[in-house]
Amino acid sequence: MDVKAPATIPYFLKEQIRELIVDGTFRPGQPLREQELEQRFGTSRSPIREALRLLELSGLVVHLQRKGFRIRRYTEDEIRDIFLLRAELASYSINQLVGQPDLVRLLRAFKEHDAALARAHAARDVSAYVNALREYYLACARYTDNVPLVDTLDRLTEQVEPLRYNLLRHQLADIAYDAYHAGVAEALGQGEFSRAAQLARDHVLNMLSQVVHAYAQVVVDVSDDEGEERLRAY
Repeated sequence: MDVKAPATIPYFLKEQIRELIVDGTFRPGQPLREQELEQRFGTSRSPIREALRLLELSGLVVHLQRKGFRIRRYTEDEIRDIFLLRAELASYSINQLVGQPDLVRLLRAFKEHDAALARAHAARDVSAYVNALREYYLACARYTDNVPLVDTLDRLTEQVEPLRYNLLRHQLADIAYDAYHAGVAEALGQGEFSRAAQLARDHVLNMLSQVVHAYAQVVVDVSDDEGEERLRAY
């Protein structure tokens, strides 16, 4: 009798594979061969396949007919579209706070996220910095209890994280800590929602050109590797 794997296993595997995608261990366009993943994680094919399907839903993985799963490789236009949408939704999330009777919990959360970002920056811990950014950027949307907004931003954040990590692993040690996060909290604390929304929008857009440039270098490296592999095959 076949024994079905517990439902938690695919989600656990999804997180393990997601981390390898975000930190660049699995590179853009790289095939995700189920047999290799079985050996890597010591599990059967069924939960591996389900984990890859979950990653496909989040936008980190694509499935090509007769070729299987691959790490998503973004075009420059796709990156721009994602960041432009994120910028508008970041601004929209803050504007959704207008009329909220109490922002004390949100401002406290911002302070905690800002402290986590500062610690990660000081330690040059890119993974911790990216995780803290994720919580910071989703805080406003979660505070509004707008479920469609949270779901959309969460999916966009998933897609952005490999791009963000790729940039920060080269630059985090060289950039000063950005006071933007404290600026948004300050504006909200003073009831200046429009200023806070503009700061959020501008911050996302200001990162766009750097993200595009850093990702282009990765794609070039991957293309070179694939070319060498094809030559070796002959």
